Amino acid sequence: MEEMKINAAIRTGEGVKGALSKIRAEKNIPAVIYGGHKEPVSITVSRKDLEQIMKAGKNTIVEINMPDGKEQALVKEVQFHVVTDLPIHADFQRVSLKDKMNVVVPVKLVGESPDVKAYGAMVEHILREIEVRALVSKIPHEIEVDMTPMTINTGIVAGDIKLPEGVELITDPQAPVVHLTILKDEEPAAAPAAAADAQPESSSTKGKKDADGNLTKNAEAADKK
Repeated sequence: MEEMKINAAIRTGEGVKGALSKIRAEKNIPAVIYGGHKEPVSITVSRKDLEQIMKAGKNTIVEINMPDGKEQALVKEVQFHVVTDLPIHADFQRVSLKDKMNVVVPVKLVGESPDVKAYGAMVEHILREIEVRALVSKIPHEIEVDMTPMTINTGIVAGDIKLPEGVELITDPQAPVVHLTILKDEEPAAAPAAAADAQPESSSTKGKKDADGNLTKNAEAADKK
């Protein structure tokens, strides 16, 4: 797996009004690194470095060079400003390359089923991430799923995915990942009630029927004239 190296400074002045705004104004991001049976440490990293890590892909290993030594970590969460969409805080989790851990990995669909063109089938991507377990050094950025052999009658479940060597599936193997659907043609509108045999009422008989729909005597007489 690709590893990135960044520098970090120990963050001080927590709780001081305007301290975080000043950090961000200098194009740095307040962050915290935790885990690994050590105390959490508040740090500051370059916004440019953080953006490069995110661009590299999910589960990128980061070697953080700090004043008191180096730490290897994964980015666990990044918070963004609701208006500018710029990162405003990051959480790093310490890891050891010798340890296994459970992580969530994005699922990427590749290829195209012949039924998409043959029948106009629509792709429904249901499960966009799966959970796997692997050595930290073996964690993939994403898992590719080949749709080429798939048909409208054969969807793909998590257990069908071919995982890289050393990567174990944690997600339920029967969880549906992707399948094809065909849009049903709209049913024709219901035909209007048949009334071809019905005779239109004349002005002399209209409204002169009894409760059973039969002509009254007066109406019958008028009808014979």
